[in-house]
Amino acid sequence: MVRTPPQVLTLLKHLQALEIALHDPVVRTDTEALAKLLHPQFLELGRSGARYTREDIAGHLSSSEMQPQIWAQDFSLQVLSEEFGLLTYRCAQVASDGSLIRHTNRTSLWQHGESGWLMRFHQGTPTQAFEPVSPPNQSAASLQRSAIEGNGE
Repeated sequence: MVRTPPQVLTLLKHLQALEIALHDPVVRTDTEALAKLLHPQFLELGRSGARYTREDIAGHLSSSEMQPQIWAQDFSLQVLSEEFGLLTYRCAQVASDGSLIRHTNRTSLWQHGESGWLMRFHQGTPTQAFEPVSPPNQSAASLQRSAIEGNGE
């Protein structure tokens, strides 16, 4: 059995909280909060295949009236260097009836710098449906916002 060093687990928890914070409708519609999480040269290859910059994301999300609830699970981290971490996970949107739709594999490249960890690259790829490991945790939003505020780690 391969054991993960404690510092990697700590970083995994931190980056997972930052990632999940980006799923929070309050954060998604706040351009200042997005600027604290997305690198100036941020690039996303969306689930649809479209390309988005940080400015595209901030403009699109802040003008969107309805933000979907996102379910995420199966987070994994590969530490590429002291400066870069590659986070992978699976997610889906939560439909109004509570079912999961638009299942997606996600990959995010996080870069550490003077202002903390910033997402440098993100990609979504459609995938087969999966069963959630547990019901969505509605109380996680405050913990996620705390992670943003303490992002200098």
